[in-house]
This record gives sequence, C-alpha cells and structure tokens, in this order.
Amino acid sequence: MRRVLKVSLASALVAATLSAVAPVAVAQTTRPGGSPQGRTQDRPEAGEQQTGARRARIAPLQRRSAAGPCPYVKILYDAARYVELSGDRVTAANVGFTGEIEGLVADCAYDSDSPITVQTRVLFNLGRGPQAEGNGRNYRYWIAVTERNSAVLEKVYFDLPVTFEGDATTATVTQDNTIVIPRASATTSGDHFEILVGFDVTPQMAEFNRSGSRFRVNAGAAPAAQPPAQ
Repeated sequence: MRRVLKVSLASALVAATLSAVAPVAVAQTTRPGGSPQGRTQDRPEAGEQQTGARRARIAPLQRRSAAGPCPYVKILYDAARYVELSGDRVTAANVGFTGEIEGLVADCAYDSDSPITVQTRVLFNLGRGPQAEGNGRNYRYWIAVTERNSAVLEKVYFDLPVTFEGDATTATVTQDNTIVIPRASATTSGDHFEILVGFDVTPQMAEFNRSGSRFRVNAGAAPAAQPPAQ
C-alpha cells in the first residue's frame, strides 16, 4: 500500500531568513523481505548505527541526477533498536517484541530552485521474544528532517504493523519513502539538511541502546535441535 503524508515546515532554512515553506510530502511503500545487494550512505559518527556487512541485504535505489550534494541520511543510534523488556532483569527470558533497523539506502534529485526529492529505503528486522503476547505487533518509527547539526524542521511518525507467521520468531520488512524538502533559493543545497530515521522508543529503551547493550531480534528463541550423535 502506498500513502502520501503532507506536513508543513515552518522554520529557518540554512543561509536563509525565517520563512514558511511549501509542504513536505512523504510517500511510503512497504514490501516484505530484502534483496541481496545495496548502496548506503556513510554513517561514521558515534551517534549513528553501524550495520557492517548486513547493509548488503538492501536492494539499491535507482541513481538520480542532482545539481548538488544530497542531504545526509542516517539512522539515529539511540533509536536504531527496539527492545521490550519485562521484569527487573535484563535477560533474554524477559524479552518481548524486538526490532532493529538493519540498514538504509538513499538518493536524491533536484535542480535550479526546485525542491529536493529524497528517496529512502529502510530495512527492518523484527523479532518475537518469550514475553511477546500474540503473533503481531504494530511498531512505530519516525523520519525527521533537520537543518544539519541544528534544529528539527519536521518529524513524521509511521506505523509498521508486522505479523509473525506460525511459529516464526523473526520477520523482515523493507519500506520505501519519498521525502520532498522545499528550498529557500537555488543556492540552498542538499547538504544543508539531514534526514534521521529511528524507532519510536521509550526513554528506557533509548538508554538501553545508548549503553551499548543489545539483544538479537530472535532473543529468547529456542536453539535449533542438534542431530543425534552417530
């Protein structure tokens, strides 16, 4: 299913005076699974998720033409994982539903004084731990557009309903989004902006992520039975 969200940005643009700008449009497409190869932007800073070889599971986006650099598109480290915990101990036995943003690819297009159109593709791995109730969870995530290293211009939330089929403890979902960022003038380039992606997490979840603690998405799942000795 494809849907379009329109939100207003009314904030300062880089190298411009305060002004209200045209709506930002976000179009979303959901698809199951991922493909075997991909291209991602750099995410070297301490506050961002590093996905390593797992990035290769995202299908690449079609390359587009841009008159200048694209916005920086990153996964926020504090919100890169979603881990529900019950009880007073951080153990695999107390894990409910989990999620991890495995990777992100992006590209953009703009010319003259036209808006910047950014295409993103996000790969989610979701899990169902021993304390998860039911076979489905409506995860939420957000996309934020900011002035680079400055104020948030807009933050939009998305629902990510996931059903775990049968006895499955993991699921993989890829979502595509189109983000349109108005510019104050032809001199406002894409690298004036930053796009961040993350789960909608509680303060406790964010602190858990920030501490470097983590569980795999299939935390608490029973290990595969070993074949009998010959």
